[in-house]
Amino acid sequence: MILFMKRIDFDNGKITTNIFQAAIPMLIAQILSLLYNIVDRIYIARIPDIGTTALGAVGLCFPIIVIITAFSNLFGSGGAPIFAIERGRNDTKRAGMIMNTSFFMLTICSILLMCVGFLFARPILTIFGASDNALIYAYPYIMIYLIGTFPSMIATGMNPFINAQGYATTGMISVIIGAIANIVLDPLFIFVFHLGIRGAAIATVLSQCLSAGFVFYFLSKKAEYKIRLLHKEEIKNCGKDAKNIVSLGTAGFVMQLTNSLVTICCNNVLAATGGDVYVSVMTIISSVRQMIETPIWSISEGSSPIISYNYGAKRPKKVIKAWITMSVLALIYSLIAWGIILLAPKFLIGIFSSDKSLMIDTIPAMKLYFAAFIFMIFQYTGQTMFKSLNKKKQAIFFSLLRKVIIVVPLTYLLPYACHMGCNGVFIAEPVSNILGGSLCFIVMLATVLPELKRMNPDL
Repeated sequence: MILFMKRIDFDNGKITTNIFQAAIPMLIAQILSLLYNIVDRIYIARIPDIGTTALGAVGLCFPIIVIITAFSNLFGSGGAPIFAIERGRNDTKRAGMIMNTSFFMLTICSILLMCVGFLFARPILTIFGASDNALIYAYPYIMIYLIGTFPSMIATGMNPFINAQGYATTGMISVIIGAIANIVLDPLFIFVFHLGIRGAAIATVLSQCLSAGFVFYFLSKKAEYKIRLLHKEEIKNCGKDAKNIVSLGTAGFVMQLTNSLVTICCNNVLAATGGDVYVSVMTIISSVRQMIETPIWSISEGSSPIISYNYGAKRPKKVIKAWITMSVLALIYSLIAWGIILLAPKFLIGIFSSDKSLMIDTIPAMKLYFAAFIFMIFQYTGQTMFKSLNKKKQAIFFSLLRKVIIVVPLTYLLPYACHMGCNGVFIAEPVSNILGGSLCFIVMLATVLPELKRMNPDL
């Protein structure tokens, strides 16, 4: 229990120490969080006779899974920075209201998404590029996955409020519980019970339930700010808070939703120009990207509550120090990760598939896709500052810029108009990283730093 209740001192602790205390548990948590889906893919790819086809089919489910996660972050990542700012201002009542409003919206949204998914899963998968053969595997997987919509959204959406209170270790434990359960249950349901792709989905849902149960228990019983249902009068009067949460959360929501949109576009173009094999190639590349980007995300998200808290407490020097620390840590890691991607692609691909013919197609595609990976740092650090300081408009715009304005048009333009085929799909990503990431970073420097200087002219 002492481990659960260990807190980060946002008021008196050193900024670098605070970031490490927040980022390391979050890194461990996010690495393990990836296992919810990545372990599924590893085992699915090794199902005898159907592994490669089934893997591609699960890849077609990614957009739906991403949409669910996006709505989780709409309310979780939207509410947590505002919650942290109010904590920095010592407004405990408003901070609690922000958290409980987020919980209320998460609950309602999860029910709606599950119902829509049950009703329209088949036509949605078809629109996303699923062939009749792929639907055999994709449809049962997503129908079972949808059962876990509520626990999935609670686990993902409310965990930021645990971290924003300084309980980074507890946030990590909530994810560890679900991830370990998934690791154990996946081979049991897939191979021992002979449930195949259905078994992978069942294991994931059960794991999500365990993780959500822990999150709810801690926030309702042990945390400083306790979760509860809104009273009838509070529901009537929570409109302003709900609007602020959604406004800020829209940036992260748009980023994830546009990731889903890009996946749909990529799968459609790749299916047309390269067939189902290249859909499997993109599935592997997406899996590698999730794995590689996780530490960058953890550093950024671990820094976010510290930046928000000190911004609310009007400590611009600490805000800048947190940003610099975050940027340096992310840059060092990215250079190392980029080197591994370019020099050892076989190792990374081999984690997800042992199919030699699939590896031959994936290696050159992956090198193209990650050609400008280092520029992602600019996007992450810029977006984190906008979100942490409640800069809604900037955060939303740069979420849209990189994916919707740059990637989506290029995904169609390069393969067809420029006659680049499948390579055009993979080249669209590095172009967007360079253009979108650089612009986000430059605008952040031009707008945020002057504001912080106005708070403290001595900066």
